[in-house]
Amino acid sequence: MLLGVAGMLLIIAAWIASFKDVPSPRLSSLYAAGSFLLAVHSVLIGDPVFLVLNSLATALALLNLYRWYRGRAKP
Repeated sequence: MLLGVAGMLLIIAAWIASFKDVPSPRLSSLYAAGSFLLAVHSVLIGDPVFLVLNSLATALALLNLYRWYRGRAKP
């Protein structure tokens, strides 16, 4: 489990480092859907590290969709 937590923390650090750039809505939509399905899968197999990681990935992808649409609404 320690190895999984270490990997999760590295991935989260990478997300934070790349957060200033807003990805395309196509990428964010696919990422949100895929990570949501993986989060559901992790519940079914009982993997808490995978559940946390994919739940955060889903939230981040949805936040990026919001950021993209908000940026387009500005004049």
